[in-house]
Amino acid sequence: QVQLVESGGGLVQAGGSLRLSCTASRSISSISVMGWYRQAPGKQRELVARVFSGGGINYAEFVKGRFTISRDNAKNTVYLQMNSLKPEDTAVYYCNAFYAKDYWGQGTRVTVSS
Repeated sequence: QVQLVESGGGLVQAGGSLRLSCTASRSISSISVMGWYRQAPGKQRELVARVFSGGGINYAEFVKGRFTISRDNAKNTVYLQMNSLKPEDTAVYYCNAFYAKDYWGQGTRVTVSS
């Protein structure tokens, strides 16, 4: 079992930055993949970025160069640094962990005003 708790969402103006955090209830060094997904109103949930235990990272094309994912195994936490935010980044952001199956956090809302 893995519980995930996200924090760091909020309201920001276009061009601004936010950092999301996701803290797991167990050591993330044993979790093969951790990532961030988002879901905008009326749209399907989509991958934003994910980081593998071996260090590999995937980003969605729409965030490359703007968002950075990182993991701190000592704190059991994964971060998503979001820079140059756009109104279209407005969504609920969910933390995901794959540990034999998918686990999800409760989501944190990000609103980017124009």
